[in-house]
Amino acid sequence: MPSAIAGYPFDIDHIASEEGFGKNDYVETKRPLVVVTAPGPGSGKMATCLSQIYHEHQRGIRAGYAKYETFPIWNLPLQHPVNIAYEAATVDLDDYNAIDPFHLEAYGETTVNYNRDIEIFPVLKTMMERIMGTSPYQSPTDMGVNMAGYAIVDDEAVREAANLEIMRRYFKQAVEVKETGAGEEALKKLEVLMNQSGISTTDFPARSAALLKEEMTGGPAGAMVLPDGTVVTGKTSNLLGAASSLLMNALKSLANIHDDIDVITDEAIEPICHLKIDHLHSRNPRLHSDETLIALSISSVTEPLAERLIEHVDDLRGCDAFFSVIISPTDQKLYRTLGINLCCEPKYEQHRYYHK
Repeated sequence: MPSAIAGYPFDIDHIASEEGFGKNDYVETKRPLVVVTAPGPGSGKMATCLSQIYHEHQRGIRAGYAKYETFPIWNLPLQHPVNIAYEAATVDLDDYNAIDPFHLEAYGETTVNYNRDIEIFPVLKTMMERIMGTSPYQSPTDMGVNMAGYAIVDDEAVREAANLEIMRRYFKQAVEVKETGAGEEALKKLEVLMNQSGISTTDFPARSAALLKEEMTGGPAGAMVLPDGTVVTGKTSNLLGAASSLLMNALKSLANIHDDIDVITDEAIEPICHLKIDHLHSRNPRLHSDETLIALSISSVTEPLAERLIEHVDDLRGCDAFFSVIISPTDQKLYRTLGINLCCEPKYEQHRYYHK
C-alpha cells in the first residue's frame, strides 16, 4: 500500500528516491498490462502507478504509464456542451476545463484537458524523467486514450443530451441547497455553465408542463417526456400522489389506454389505504409510486389492461420527469430504479420544519 511521502508532489529529489517511492510496497505482477482503478480524485491512482514504475526500473524492468480519462473529451471544443456537462458533473471537485498549453506548445494543436491534470503535469513529467530517463509524454493530453469524440455520429443529438444533463445537474444541486442549506456556491457555478451553454431552466422540456399542471390544479404535479416526444402529466388526487399519477398516465399513454379508464381496481387500492391509515398511522392515504405498482400488479390478475401497463414499465427507462415540488424519497427511489431521469422544483409541498 502507498504511504504518505513528505514533500509530495513537488520535492522530486525526495519523492523519486528510496525514502519516497522506494518506501512503498513493490507489487509483483504477472501480466504485461495492469489497470489501476480507484473510487475518485485524490485516491492515489497516480502515486501508486509512479511508485510501481520506480520499483520496476530499479529492477531493470522497462515500464510505462498511461491514463484513461472519460471526460473532458480532448478533441471537442472547449465550450462543447459535452465538455461543459463534465464541469457540471464535477462542480463539487472544483474541476474546470482548459486548453492544454503543453500540447499546444509541443504540437501546435488545440486540445482540451482539465485543471488538475494540467497543473500537475510539470511535476509528473519531471518524475518520469527522473525515474525512466525520458518522459514519453509532452503534455497531459498525450497520456489519454479517450477516443469518444470520434464516436459521435450525430452532434446535434449529443449536444441536446448534454444540455439536458447540465440542467439535471442544476436542479439536483438546487434541491440539495433547499434540503441542506449548503452548496450555494456550486449552484452559482452551474448557473454560469448554463449561461455558457445558452440554456436556462425554462428549456427543460417537462418543467413547463409540470408547473402549468400545478397552476391549473392547485396541487403538486409532474410531467414526463416519453420516448416518442409525447409529454404526459400527472396531478395529485385523493388516492394517488403526483408521482403515482404521472407513472400511471405515462404507462397508459405507452399502452394506448385513455387517461379516463381506471386500470387499478378499488379492491386493490382500498386495502393499502386502510393499512397505511389504520395500522401504519400515516396521515397520507395517497399511494406512493411503489405502492401503485404493487396495486397495479394485483389488479393484473383479473384486469387485462393492468397487465398491458406492466408490460411497458421498462419503456420508461431514459425518460425525463419533472415535478413541481420535491417528491418523497420513496418516490424518488422508485423512479430512479425504473431508470427515469428525475428532477424537481426546489420547493416543498408543505411549509414545515421537518420534511421526509
